[in-house]
Amino acid sequence: MTELNKDLEKEQLRVDNVMKQIDSKIKLLEHNTGGLKKDIIGIRSEFWEDVTVNFDEADDLGETFTSIKQQNELLSERERSHRQFYQQMKNLDRLKHSPYFGRVDFHENGEREVDQIYLGISSLMDENDENFIIYDWRAPISSLYYDYAPGPAKYDTPEGIIEGNMELKRQFIIRDGWIKSMFETGVTIGDEILQEVLGNQANTQMKSIVSTIQKEQNQIIRNEKSKILIVQGVAGSGKTSAALQRVAYLLYRYRNTISADNIMLFSPNSMFNSYVATVLPELGEENMKQTTFQAYLESRLGNQYRLEDPFTQIEYVLNDINDPLYKIRLTAIKYKASLDYKNLIDQYLTTLSEEGLVFKKIDFRGKTIISSEQIQSYFYSLEKSITISNRINLVSEWLLKKLSKIEKVERTKDWVIEEAQLLDREDYLKVYNKLQKDNRFNENTFDDYEREEQLLAKFVIKRSFRPIKKAIKAGGFINMKAIYLNMLHWSIEKGAIFRLPDCWKEMCDLTLNRIEEQELLYEDATPYLYLQEQIEGKRTDTLIRHLFIDEAQDYSPFQFAFLKQLFPNSRMTVLGDINQTIYTHAMNESNIFASEEESDEQESRIKLMRSYRSTKQIVEFTKGLIPGGEKIEAFNRYGEKPTLTEVSQLESLHEALIVRTEKLQDEGNETIAIICKTASECKDVYEALCERLTLKLVTSKTREFDKGVIVIPSYLAKGIEFDGVIIYDCSSNRYNQESERKLFYTACTRAMHELHMFSLGEKSPFLQNVDRETYEIMTQ
Repeated sequence: MTELNKDLEKEQLRVDNVMKQIDSKIKLLEHNTGGLKKDIIGIRSEFWEDVTVNFDEADDLGETFTSIKQQNELLSERERSHRQFYQQMKNLDRLKHSPYFGRVDFHENGEREVDQIYLGISSLMDENDENFIIYDWRAPISSLYYDYAPGPAKYDTPEGIIEGNMELKRQFIIRDGWIKSMFETGVTIGDEILQEVLGNQANTQMKSIVSTIQKEQNQIIRNEKSKILIVQGVAGSGKTSAALQRVAYLLYRYRNTISADNIMLFSPNSMFNSYVATVLPELGEENMKQTTFQAYLESRLGNQYRLEDPFTQIEYVLNDINDPLYKIRLTAIKYKASLDYKNLIDQYLTTLSEEGLVFKKIDFRGKTIISSEQIQSYFYSLEKSITISNRINLVSEWLLKKLSKIEKVERTKDWVIEEAQLLDREDYLKVYNKLQKDNRFNENTFDDYEREEQLLAKFVIKRSFRPIKKAIKAGGFINMKAIYLNMLHWSIEKGAIFRLPDCWKEMCDLTLNRIEEQELLYEDATPYLYLQEQIEGKRTDTLIRHLFIDEAQDYSPFQFAFLKQLFPNSRMTVLGDINQTIYTHAMNESNIFASEEESDEQESRIKLMRSYRSTKQIVEFTKGLIPGGEKIEAFNRYGEKPTLTEVSQLESLHEALIVRTEKLQDEGNETIAIICKTASECKDVYEALCERLTLKLVTSKTREFDKGVIVIPSYLAKGIEFDGVIIYDCSSNRYNQESERKLFYTACTRAMHELHMFSLGEKSPFLQNVDRETYEIMTQ
């Protein structure tokens, strides 16, 4: 028997032993969980039987409260224990499928014995709960596996750095208790394992492969020092996967101080949220909060305006090139995304401190009870050293006091008596019960009906003024629409002071016209909300401790500045690829990825230049599409070269595309994307092919990511990967503007195993300089 076979036999015996211990722990948990479940059901069903309820005297009331509190605490404790057992059960089920993936033999300096450290998706103690037989991949000691080859090694702990020598580093693929593969490996995690995992067909959700984390990805996952961590990673480099594993690491590392509620992910679209939804549960953690920047804007401004979303904006940019206002709109999108526009707004805010704030009058029953001039006069009577937002708070308090005085006057009016007589029975009973509590309606009281009339009047007035008070507390007396429009007029007058575009007046007119129609263009939404917050007061979210921004290359400098203000206590992990910048507002020299220099000591930058998503052939092709692509490294996973099929007729294109799609399905590809340039093109393709192929049309409203064949716009495919990708039409008619180069690159880099391009007529100029050896031209 060879030495390797002996080692394999020993390792299999250990796996067998571990599987037995897992089974034993599962049985024990099932027993305990079943008992707890019965306890919970029993406590819930008998809750009120076990509670002493007595409201006769004050002492009895206290006793009742204590009894309810004790019973509720007992129930909460049982439910908490049940949740913990349930989580442990889920972890054990995962371990049973694949108990561990790595082994490190580490000889700590000054110690006699060598520690054998086995790494898995979660920790496992021995049967006596004394020693670890599996270490969680996020534990400090596990960093040895990701960062070092055999030889001198060290790892950080809360108590300090532990140094020593790594004597062995071994990897496994274990499935259902059997070692399928085992070998020693060096400084990078073995390509054989990564190749096997990536070679499988894609799941409908992103893979979280902790066994194949590379050293540079581990630096992302375990970074604890940087206030802002900027990760520039090429397409398919695993930056999003590393970010989600970073979330799992943080939840594990700081489990006593932060929870999933303290972490938020800003993702590119709602479908992407579905795409990554299962990753953290797979790693044994709850999902963090997920949203999109558009969803946040909608939550703040959606009740005031119809908001354009970024997908509608990009559809305009890609489709409406013949619009007379096209160049003006493009200039507006770029300028309003810049810090220059933010500085203009800040300058305007300084003038508002002295004059110019506009307020809404307050009406009641068709009459003005407080005029806008009165509000403005009071605001500017306040000390000018007080910030605008603090003066607004003082104005709000002043308005509420004035309303209280007006309420008292209104109570005596005839309309109040009339409405009091029309109250429904439920409202009347509320007043009657109030009188009873005051010991009214007995032989010792003589003004009960007068008192009843007063309470009814008070009730009517309170109900009538409630929406006005609510609006005042929400800042509804500020005329934000007029203020933003006035700022645009002011900027035109002061144009010489600022670096404004030549067509600034036309840009302002475009915005003015849209706002008058109660529509806010996407490029105006962030500046509008920023101005509103400076006036009303910043609505900061101090609960979020870690903010993750994926596809960050598509955020403008203005949006980044706003997010920093919104989450002042948060560390930020920013992920993106400058080569996938597809939105006009983000094509800015101040883009967060444009500079490679670290701006301050609190900022760290990590670059990932190796692509793991696509085959070597696809990477070699796609890197020729962009400047600087030669720096991208392809992973050694081989496949077929991308293909290009040129056709002259639409019918020929559709026939060839159907044949190619069916062939991809026959080969076992589970996720196939037909990527079109725009949503309108997707709709046409779907309608043309849906009778011949089973298709799903993906739009900006799509929430779920599913297997099968989908038709999807290029900009919505960003961040997602597919077994096979078909570029519907890469002709010079579709992709010809230099601003569309990165959009085409992004679409092509979605492919994991196969990439097939079709061109209706002459191919795109983006393909002219691509090495002809990297793709095949197919004949019809």
